[in-house]
Amino acid sequence: MKALLMGIGALIGVAGLLLLGGMVFDVVPSTTIRLVEGYMPIQMLLEVACYVIGFTGLSYTLNAMGMAIPRFWQGIGFWAFFLLYLKYRMYPPIPFSVRAMYGTVSLVAVFMWVSANEEDWKKFKQPIMNILDAQTGGNRILRYVYLVLLPILIGGFSFNAMMPKSEEPIELRTVHPAPPASTKVHGKTYTLQTSQNPYRVNPEGKYDQEFSNANIVEQGMGRLMKPNANPWDDKSQGYLKYVREGGEIFFQNCHFCHGDNLNGRGLHAFAFNPIPANFTDPGTIAQLQETFIFWRVAKGGIGLPNEGFPWASVMPPWEQHLTVDEIWKVVLFEYWHTGYYPRTWD
Repeated sequence: MKALLMGIGALIGVAGLLLLGGMVFDVVPSTTIRLVEGYMPIQMLLEVACYVIGFTGLSYTLNAMGMAIPRFWQGIGFWAFFLLYLKYRMYPPIPFSVRAMYGTVSLVAVFMWVSANEEDWKKFKQPIMNILDAQTGGNRILRYVYLVLLPILIGGFSFNAMMPKSEEPIELRTVHPAPPASTKVHGKTYTLQTSQNPYRVNPEGKYDQEFSNANIVEQGMGRLMKPNANPWDDKSQGYLKYVREGGEIFFQNCHFCHGDNLNGRGLHAFAFNPIPANFTDPGTIAQLQETFIFWRVAKGGIGLPNEGFPWASVMPPWEQHLTVDEIWKVVLFEYWHTGYYPRTWD
């Protein structure tokens, strides 16, 4: 029974290696197994657990066949596998700073595993001790190679990282690159020049800023609202209701980076370069059409044209997590909160 279970585990391990290998070499798309919206962390943990089961079965099977993998290379191999998993499996891609954090935690976990008992720890460090002791001619040669190569590699990486770069960038970054003529979101094509936010409407259904202005006393940040114009009132209807719904979506998904006050100073903001957009700055959404914001939110950083690089945005493509209506409501809330009005062709 044990051999059967380990055999099944070995098959899972081989399938996992082939699948990840296909993603690394761009043969298998990262979206082949879709990450479920809202459950991505749990799904990630379950997938890693399946890989652990698979590698356990694979290790047992190889050991039974007399082809045991040394514990040292098991630990190094699984850590390398996990780093590749984070880079090529996760979609939308996660920033390097987050991958580095997860990679460090996984390294600690691997170290705890190989040092769980004295026998495992002895097996893990045995290849290192063999090189250091250099009892054989082959190990003696390897020791000399490592003593020469390691300082050269460390010194080379340090020099390359610290050496000032005098050359100019290959191309300058455009903060607000020209949008495409149209964009497709959830199977529907939107012409950016003619599309409108369906929730910026007056009672007659017209695209009208005067209707929203009538609900506030003072335009701009810190403005006073009329007593009957509070979008956070559960009884609010129409435009104010849509603003509230957009705000709820924003604070559930966006404020971690863009901040509670939409000023680009969220909890994770300074982990990125460049930092998230400051919507209260008159040089951001106040200068853009609402359809431009819709396109940027839907497609994220990976949807930017070439002129948006080399400092690419880490903004995720929210079309994978939000509906079209939810994106429009978030855009509506952003303009309401900042007191700005989107640019129009008029």
